[in-house]
Amino acid sequence: MHLVVFGLPLLVVILNWLWPLPLPLGLKITAAALVVVAALYHYWSRLSSRSVFAPEFPRPIVILFNWAFGTILLLTLLQIALDFGALLVALVTWQPVHIPVGARVAVGGIAGVLAAIGVANALRVPPVRNVTVTIPGLSPAFEGYRLVQLTDLHISRLFPARWTKGVVDRTNAIDADMIVVTGDFIDGSVAMRRADVAPLAQLHAPDGVLAIPGNHEYYFDYTDWMRHLTELGFRMQLNRHTVISRGRAELVIAGVTDRSAPAHGQAGPDLAAALADSPAGAPIVLLDHQPGDARGAATQGVALQLSGHTHGGMILGLDRLMWTAV
Repeated sequence: MHLVVFGLPLLVVILNWLWPLPLPLGLKITAAALVVVAALYHYWSRLSSRSVFAPEFPRPIVILFNWAFGTILLLTLLQIALDFGALLVALVTWQPVHIPVGARVAVGGIAGVLAAIGVANALRVPPVRNVTVTIPGLSPAFEGYRLVQLTDLHISRLFPARWTKGVVDRTNAIDADMIVVTGDFIDGSVAMRRADVAPLAQLHAPDGVLAIPGNHEYYFDYTDWMRHLTELGFRMQLNRHTVISRGRAELVIAGVTDRSAPAHGQAGPDLAAALADSPAGAPIVLLDHQPGDARGAATQGVALQLSGHTHGGMILGLDRLMWTAV
């Protein structure tokens, strides 16, 4: 599978896009070598940190790798579409298959520009998205309750302390009643990311800052990260809940561990344990990094589930596809 995932783009980009271009042989060979280097981005990342998720290179190099890797993937898709289009034209006109040089150059340029836009959007401090949620049975005492969800920060060389501080400042400016983080704080060990996560200690809200782990916390010294995040002020909801009160009205904020936990020798998600002894009749908000169990959680009384993991589908339109899949 690994060879298929990374081998197909190499074959398409080098043999079907680059090689037919009217360029000097030496330039083609050099360009092909650069494509191979870029396609092996995750291999170089593993060499740098023993993890494909934590490239320990200078940030400009990480950005360049992300752009190049994205360009290769997009160019693969565009070139395949161009091939099918040329084949269709050939069949309709009963002529040999022909792809003009200009068309190849165009798809290469489009792939590079789209990848650049994607990287630029990823690097910005995320904008605030306001969503109004109606919860049946919620007491009027909680009318207008404001909760900020942060998820999949993946703090790393790509998203360092300066970026983290920008996220914290934007979050605090909302002046919400509670802040929750639904996992994947980091990519890297505590030793690698200590300075980059330090600004998270400045998150504050009247009802606290609650959080759960994502799958990436289990990839990097899970126990150390749970301890360190607690020291930063996060109330980790590891198969447990917190009750928020407004007079006699109550709201339950429950959290579960990630479904990948058992593979790393840790306790898996246990909704029953998370809701044990919670006040009867109080609406439940569940923090679960992965959204796949949302329908099952609803049958157990969860009114609202907040998740991450899918990164919003990553590409416009895929967010709808992700919701259909889960």
